[in-house]
Formats: sequence, structure tokens, C-alpha cells
Amino acid sequence: MGRPSVVVLDYGSGNLRSAERALARAGADVTVTDDRHAALEADGLVVPGVGAFAACMTGLRGVGGDKLIARRLELGRPVLGICVGMQVLFAAGVEHGVWTDGCGAWPGTVERLDAGVLPHMGWNTVTAPPDSVLFAGIAPGTRFYFVHSYALRSPGADQLAAAGALISWAEHGEPFAAAAEQGVLAATQFHPEKSGDAGAALLANWLGTLS
Repeated sequence: MGRPSVVVLDYGSGNLRSAERALARAGADVTVTDDRHAALEADGLVVPGVGAFAACMTGLRGVGGDKLIARRLELGRPVLGICVGMQVLFAAGVEHGVWTDGCGAWPGTVERLDAGVLPHMGWNTVTAPPDSVLFAGIAPGTRFYFVHSYALRSPGADQLAAAGALISWAEHGEPFAAAAEQGVLAATQFHPEKSGDAGAALLANWLGTLS
């Protein structure tokens, strides 16, 4: 079996080249593009994202990324969101009092963390459910690299779990969703491409789900 094909969606946001390099090292044949056909046909689609939720959604809509994600999910084709690329998968985000509609692949609203120090920047542990695919073989207490001030908090993350998603948790001031998995849709609030061997293992786990 050959290397799975992965498109890193280029919509003007995200650590495109670092994501490309990390996925290639993990075993993927990677293309960075905004081409809709390539992104739809690839074995896996990665949606990166850094910065503000609203700006990311503007860029994503500009290349038809919201419709592309929806279509891939309809077809049962895997999608992985990273950082703000995770956040935009939810129904909405609220930043500085401004409400922005997200892609709506998952219910829930991304909000500012209730923490004394923001952004949450640096290494933190993640508590994954025992049946997680992303974290299979990764030891409890392993640290991943985060840079963010917003996340899916409780009760939204609890409600998503009750609806069948696997939620992995981290804590910075309060618990929040560090990762989510449901069917072909997966996402991490942290940056696996900046998380060393642990991030590489997680990306390899995700690549193992592609066909």
C-alpha cells in the first residue's frame, strides 16, 4: 500500500509548510493547495489555522473551504483540523464580543478561556479517552504544544461528547477540548506539527485511518 495522499488546505492561514513537513515525515504524500478538486479527491484533508476565528472563516469561505469540508464529510472522506482549523469546524466563535458563524460540522461555540494568563502558550498534557484513535499508543502524561486563547469549553465539549464524539481534554484555567474525533472528522486544538515525537505519532495514527 502506498503513501496516503493528503492536501493541506491553503486559504491564507496556518503553518502550511511546517504542517506539510510533519505530515510528510509521518508518511503522507502531501500537497499544499487551494484547488477544490485536489482537496476533495485526496485521501485526507488537513485544515490548519492561526490567528482570529473571523479572519480564518473569511479566508476559508474565500476558497470555498466551508463547502469543501461539508462535501468531504458527506462522502465519508477524512478531515483533520488543527488549532483555529479545529475551532472553525464548530457552529460559531465569539471573539471580543463578535459572533462569527463557523462551518457547523460540529455543534458548539468557541469562546475565550477563563484563565489568568492568555494566550495559553507552551506544552501541556492531554487526557484522551481509552478508545481514541488519534492518541493510540501515546502514553498518558505526554505533552503537546498549544498556542491559543479560545477553545471549546464546558458545557459545549460535554454536550459534544454526549452526542458521540470522543473528546480529549486539557486544562488551562479551566478544562477545554484539546482534541475531538467523530467518524471521519478529527481535530486538535494543539499543534501536532510543533509537538515533536508525540505530534508525529498522532499524525501517523491519523494517516493510518486513511484509505
